[in-house]
Amino acid sequence: MAKISIRNLTKRYGDMTALNTVSLEIDNGEFLVLLGPSGCGKTTLLRCLAGLETPDEGEIIIGDEVIYSSEQKIMQPPGKRNLGMVFQSYALWPHMTVRDNVKFGLDVLKTPKAASDRQLDEVLTKLGMDHLSERYPSELSGGQQQRVALARLLATKPPIFLMDEPLSNLDARLRMDMRVELKRFQSEAGATTVYVTHDQTEAMTMSTRVVVMKNGEIQQVSPPGELYKQPQNTFVADFIGMPRINLVELQGKGQVFSNGDITVDVGWHPKAKNVVLGSRPEDLTISPDLNAVGETYTVMAVLPNGPETIIQLQKGKTVVIGRVGHDSIFESGQEVRVAYTQAALNVYDADTQALISPHNNVQN
Repeated sequence: MAKISIRNLTKRYGDMTALNTVSLEIDNGEFLVLLGPSGCGKTTLLRCLAGLETPDEGEIIIGDEVIYSSEQKIMQPPGKRNLGMVFQSYALWPHMTVRDNVKFGLDVLKTPKAASDRQLDEVLTKLGMDHLSERYPSELSGGQQQRVALARLLATKPPIFLMDEPLSNLDARLRMDMRVELKRFQSEAGATTVYVTHDQTEAMTMSTRVVVMKNGEIQQVSPPGELYKQPQNTFVADFIGMPRINLVELQGKGQVFSNGDITVDVGWHPKAKNVVLGSRPEDLTISPDLNAVGETYTVMAVLPNGPETIIQLQKGKTVVIGRVGHDSIFESGQEVRVAYTQAALNVYDADTQALISPHNNVQN
């Protein structure tokens, strides 16, 4: 079993708390992505799992084995944790050929030669690297070097993969190709995978669940679809999505809220009187018909972007972003009608910044 349990994990660097009582359950075979801005603690958490950092407090359990416990004074070294790691820099030996780099992990495990050769041939063929086996890292492209690092991981067949931004050094098109390959390899291997990135596209397209972190604390753990549709606070809402979500502060009572520029009927009765309304750009209905449902806004900018067009809209001092199909025609300065899709709205308490649920937090 490769289930991972992290309980109340804390890591400090002097006066700075990198991880603040982090608790997380990672299921066997899951592809879990740690996502957040620089300094949020995601890489520190990964390195604590790998044994490259020693936490100050808490507990880490892999399967049925405690590999770290501050209370029990347990700290298993990296070599005894039965996991493999791919680094951002790939960490290839420059004086070794591709074959020798991949074989290195098997040698460390003292794998018998016959089994080692069989596993090497299998993984190099699977990754399309067999014809490059005698080349050195300096003779490879960035994508090929990334495959070598992945092959070294796959050859040892660990039950847990740890990956620290392995695609960040690749160009955009190659990153897209490698996302597909990585997801396929992980699925075939059935390995529990913990993947660190600051790229939300990687997180949303590759994961079974995403962990969003900020200042050493977990903000939300959800499948990608739920994370996008129901972010649990304004930080997660603002961090996830491109173009970014519209967050507008409004005041009101009952189900109608306004800021003097716009008025929105949210369709239910939140308790809070001061709210932040969250609406994704695609959930705005934008019509050139000034008799359509909604309020009148002015188009400030039109940004064609391949299959879609992004529109900046303004009413008074309130500015929002809309997303429409590529065949929609709007012009700067044009007046349009804008309506908010009630079913897709998220309402946040302006004081706590937390999502208000229409199911358990309503006025009587």
